[in-house]
Amino acid sequence: MNKTVKQFHNFHQEYEVNDSLHFELRHLRTLKAIHDTGGLARAADHLNITQSALSHHIRGLEDQIGMDLFIRRSKPMKLSPAGLRFLRAAEEILPRVKALQDEFTDLRSGRAGRLHIAIECHACFEWLFPMLKEFRKSWPDIDVDIRPGLAFNALPALQKEEVDLVVSSDPEDISDVVFEKLFDYSPVFVASAQHPFASKAFVTAADFRDQTLITYPVEHSRLDVFSQLLNTANIEPLAIRQVELTAVILFLVASNRGVSVLPDWVVREIRYNPDYVIKPLTSDGIIRTLYAAVRDVEIGRPYIQKLIELARTKEFVSGKV
Repeated sequence: MNKTVKQFHNFHQEYEVNDSLHFELRHLRTLKAIHDTGGLARAADHLNITQSALSHHIRGLEDQIGMDLFIRRSKPMKLSPAGLRFLRAAEEILPRVKALQDEFTDLRSGRAGRLHIAIECHACFEWLFPMLKEFRKSWPDIDVDIRPGLAFNALPALQKEEVDLVVSSDPEDISDVVFEKLFDYSPVFVASAQHPFASKAFVTAADFRDQTLITYPVEHSRLDVFSQLLNTANIEPLAIRQVELTAVILFLVASNRGVSVLPDWVVREIRYNPDYVIKPLTSDGIIRTLYAAVRDVEIGRPYIQKLIELARTKEFVSGKV
């Protein structure tokens, strides 16, 4: 490809200039150092290069733009109008580059990064928000976001790097994904104190046949009451009412409009409330485990380890924070 070259003279020397301008960060740093220090020798010492190398940088840049960048006869050296324009560019570009370098350093060290969380467990918000509030005190530069994970497949999204951590009670054998245990919990039966089951020691699958079951608006396969109890007994409740908010579920239960099955951490605040009764599912109760699913290449990141550590802290699940 032929390059268009312009030839012209200024008062000091002749230049041949390409239409396209190519310069590097070292050119901006060189020009700024000469401006800040007031001379070539001091600028060379500041940049830890030879004075001839520094002069070569400036000469190469002047050859490109076809103008002097400095008024060389002045002492200390002063920038020409063209040099002042480059200085403005240097003062704008170099701090941005430095900030970007710092960001990369923080990413490599684990002080910064992205932590987008998908939640397959609707009730997990009850303990997740207090935990994240505590997490941000130690890791303010982590980009934290929450994806409920109810309307999409959270684990495939983890593999595609659309999210970085999935909270799930259903571990799977997935290549390149690690499931770290957080804690055990028990799904429990919750009803009004006026409910006929108030005197029962525990409830069974058969007890749901004539009950209105109030649940979160998620697939049955994601609800413990179905996956761990009703499906195996091939039993359907009399009716199902789906409610988005935990507070509304508890209000309806207290009003004897139906019964519900919720994780034990959700009902901690009503355990001694006379409006409710809480019963185990089956005589032995049901124990479930909650996991954090993370890509195996990122499990060692310090901020992910900190989040897992906090999630295992009993105070968050018990509501004592």
